[in-house]
Amino acid sequence: MDLPAPRFTWALPTLCSVCRAWAAERVCDACHERFAAPHVRCVRCALPVPAGVMHCAGCLREPPSLDATIAAVDYRFPWDGVVAAFKFRAGLDLAGALASMVENAVLRASSPLPLPTLLLPVPLSRERLAERGYNQAAVLARHLARRLGITLEQRLLRRLVDTPHQADLPRERRLANLRGAFGVEPRRALHLRGRSVALVDDVMTTGTTLAEAARTLKAAGAAGVQAWVFARTPAPEDR
Repeated sequence: MDLPAPRFTWALPTLCSVCRAWAAERVCDACHERFAAPHVRCVRCALPVPAGVMHCAGCLREPPSLDATIAAVDYRFPWDGVVAAFKFRAGLDLAGALASMVENAVLRASSPLPLPTLLLPVPLSRERLAERGYNQAAVLARHLARRLGITLEQRLLRRLVDTPHQADLPRERRLANLRGAFGVEPRRALHLRGRSVALVDDVMTTGTTLAEAARTLKAAGAAGVQAWVFARTPAPEDR
């Protein structure tokens, strides 16, 4: 009698992307505990705030177009190197570990908003996509959609203009560069109306790009827009 082939449920060990030790995942438990301990963040922009505080001074002074922002870690050592490998060196094997950390941040967030019904990756321009070969935000969003059971729409939000890097520009220039940078695909606009949306990206630096995308989506009928990012650049005084 032929016996059924054995089924193996264990995974091969891999190297932790942070400490390079053998681990079951691309980020080991020790590095999670050492470098990714959760802390209190502003509900609207995800900058660190003191315990018991929901909004930073900047968001109280000038509320952003994003209704909430959730970040897994600060964009500093060692996560800046992990993001660079994921984003620029085809480290697509990191996507699962990064998505798991974002998922954990979403599930423990203090935001009063419910989970969205649509996930949208922040799109790249055609030029940037051709240069890189893949959109790291879309890869991250696919993992999150599967994990959380949320509908993923990869073609609804479009990047119309290939804007320069924003981080080192003054605020007025950033806003001017991004004006009209995004658009909603007309044939898919009906999927957006009245829906709650989360924009997914790897890093939030100044927040200008995500804010412009949120304005575009709300103008097209989205009921609410959150941002889910792996890493959030700290305020200048915290770097």
